[in-house]
Amino acid sequence: MPTRNIAGQDVEVDENGHLKNMDKWSREIAAALAAEEGIPALNDRHWAVIDFVRKDTRENNASPTVRRISKVSGIGTKELYDLFPGGPGKKASKIAGVPRPVGCV
Repeated sequence: MPTRNIAGQDVEVDENGHLKNMDKWSREIAAALAAEEGIPALNDRHWAVIDFVRKDTRENNASPTVRRISKVSGIGTKELYDLFPGGPGKKASKIAGVPRPVGCV
C-alpha cells in the first residue's frame, strides 16, 4: 500500500487515494483531501455529510451510496452534487476517510 503525508500525518491509502484505516482520519486530513478534490473550504453542510458517512460506514461496515446518503441523512441529491461536485459518493467517502462505495466508477 502506498503511504502519503496528508496534513502532516503519514497514512496508507489505496489506489484511489482513500485511507486504508479510517481510524487514522482527522478533520485536518479531511480539509486537505477536500482541497485536493477542488473543495477549498468545508462548511457545516459538508461536515454533516462527512459525519453521516463516517457514522453510517461504522454501523454498516460499508460506505453509503449517494442514494443512501440522500435518503437517510436528510441532505438531498441536488445538494450533495453542489457540495461535492463531480461525484459526491466517491468525494464524500474519500474526504470522510472511508472506503470508496461499492458501485462508484
